[in-house]
Amino acid sequence: MLNRRQLLAGALAPVARLAAEVKPVPITGVEIYPIRLPATKDEIAAGVNHQFLVVEVKTGAGVTGYSFAAPGVNELPAVRQVLVGQNLFQVDELLKGGLIRWGGVEHAVWDAIGRIARQPVYKLLGGGADRVKAYLTCVWPGKADQSQVSYRAQAEMAARIHKAGFKGMKIRAWRPNPLDDAFACAEIRAATSPDFSIMFDRTAHLPVPMSGQRIWDYETGLNVARALEKAGALWLEEPFAREDYESPARLARETDILITGGEGYVGTEPFLECLKHRTYDILQPEGRGSGGILTCRKVAMMAEGFHVPVILHGTMALMLAGWLQATFAIGCEWQEVALITPPLLPEQQWAPGLKVLKTPYMFKIEDGYILAPEHPGIGLDVNPDALREYRVSA
Repeated sequence: MLNRRQLLAGALAPVARLAAEVKPVPITGVEIYPIRLPATKDEIAAGVNHQFLVVEVKTGAGVTGYSFAAPGVNELPAVRQVLVGQNLFQVDELLKGGLIRWGGVEHAVWDAIGRIARQPVYKLLGGGADRVKAYLTCVWPGKADQSQVSYRAQAEMAARIHKAGFKGMKIRAWRPNPLDDAFACAEIRAATSPDFSIMFDRTAHLPVPMSGQRIWDYETGLNVARALEKAGALWLEEPFAREDYESPARLARETDILITGGEGYVGTEPFLECLKHRTYDILQPEGRGSGGILTCRKVAMMAEGFHVPVILHGTMALMLAGWLQATFAIGCEWQEVALITPPLLPEQQWAPGLKVLKTPYMFKIEDGYILAPEHPGIGLDVNPDALREYRVSA
């Protein structure tokens, strides 16, 4: 008769065999290089996305992971030092070892993992949503503060976005007279509908000479927030310096408009400070800059304990793939698509990128919702031959 220890050993034998069969997959190489896709002079002048930095993460399993959000080519030696020879699946250890500096490379690591597992990354991280609302962040050519753009032009673009089925639009709150953007908001609201969301981004960390803006004191921020709220805006993003955890919290308490931020933080610690101070109504980790897909997922898990939602800071075109995997893993309400150059819509702006894919689409969009990608990894069916064709010297 078998004793309890023998019975337990027998029951666990299949698990032990499975563990023995799951072997580490070494990272055998990393490449970073630019590609330039065909586009006419007029298309380039209009703002289409035709240049990208590609990262390839090669593995001992014969599978390569791709991302179009690579760091500069000059970072390649450091990236190789962190990754080559390491186990592909130990993403958290890789982040601790330095990968957190290159979130776009982390996307390629996950792409390889997903391709090996034959699953989209968001499913591997527990996500289950099948679509997400998209809002478009629009920046007009010309002055960074957008003071050359009339309220009417912004309203016309909003109407175009609304007609295309998208659910929201974000613009800069950089005009020299801070209250002017409330007038723009009112005109946009009149040109769309009550259910169309309008967001404003102050991005207050930018140096004054770069943005043309001046630093807001608290009273200015309060006046702008109240004016935007009255005009029907959904949120005001980063009204104060990123290291200031208290002023946004105070503003959130004293107004009903949502106060959001977080794109400039790396790792989880700054987000924890935000949560402890109740700095923002919505946290916005950056899909690349904050550390990558896993870091964004960690931030969302922390935030859930504080009942604070997470909506990722966004990007555009082929780069968006990694951001989307984090968004679907988290179950975010919105996905930012940035930066749109009016009057282009997303599929017009990212059309050149189709030349390096095997699919006739980059991301499926229905009535302003981006559908969850079905392809394994970060969701792009990449054509390696096309990458070689359009590769250029750094």
